[in-house]
Amino acid sequence: MFRHQGKSRTYSHNLKLASLLSCVAGIVNIVGVLGVHTLTTNVTGHFAFFAEEFIEENYSRAMVYLIYTFFFFLGAFVSSFIMEWGLKHKSEVSYVIPILIEVVLLLSIGLVDVFYEDALAKYRVFCALALLFSMGLQNALVTRVSGAVVRTTHLTGLFTDMGIVLSQLFFYRDRVERKRLYRSVILMLAIIGCFFIGCVAGGFMYFHYQFKTLFLAVLLLVLALWYDQLLLSYYALRRKIQKRDFRL
Repeated sequence: MFRHQGKSRTYSHNLKLASLLSCVAGIVNIVGVLGVHTLTTNVTGHFAFFAEEFIEENYSRAMVYLIYTFFFFLGAFVSSFIMEWGLKHKSEVSYVIPILIEVVLLLSIGLVDVFYEDALAKYRVFCALALLFSMGLQNALVTRVSGAVVRTTHLTGLFTDMGIVLSQLFFYRDRVERKRLYRSVILMLAIIGCFFIGCVAGGFMYFHYQFKTLFLAVLLLVLALWYDQLLLSYYALRRKIQKRDFRL
């Protein structure tokens, strides 16, 4: 899902990546809304909140919304910076570090909720910053890996793209072109559907487990990494066997 980039990347890779990580984003989104009353998978709304607080002369609160936006941006910057560094030194693991950082952040929030139940409610701004940073990490990673085909942390642009693609189906009659459009619709529906599933499942879990719900998102991220490493080991083993058979 992560290792293949550029021409080696297939529709199947993007579909798996979109389904899994959009579910993670859905979980983080609902936990952010219910737990800290903050949107954590996009920053569009924060500009409106900033403007509202600024007009009402609540400057300290307005600054908080600017910081929220900055931390999402910072997550995207750090993720891309790490991937650029990784591509120049060890390309096969360039995606691992951003995912591991996201795992550590989400796991830490869940563990704080286990041992200090009231801490996250008391310091909800810091919790929101950690969630925004992690979603910036994920969004930049997915965008880079998929060649900007997949975005998993916000749906505004996705619904716009789907509206465009569905309108094109009324005009394109070429079989190859229509197949491409249908595949695009399926990919976008997978992202929307899995984001929705993540939100609903995370919402039900939150009322029982609060921020410990993020452990489910951590599990999905670890499974994604494990799946990629398993495939990498399989292909390496297959190459060794093929080389040995060729020599024989």
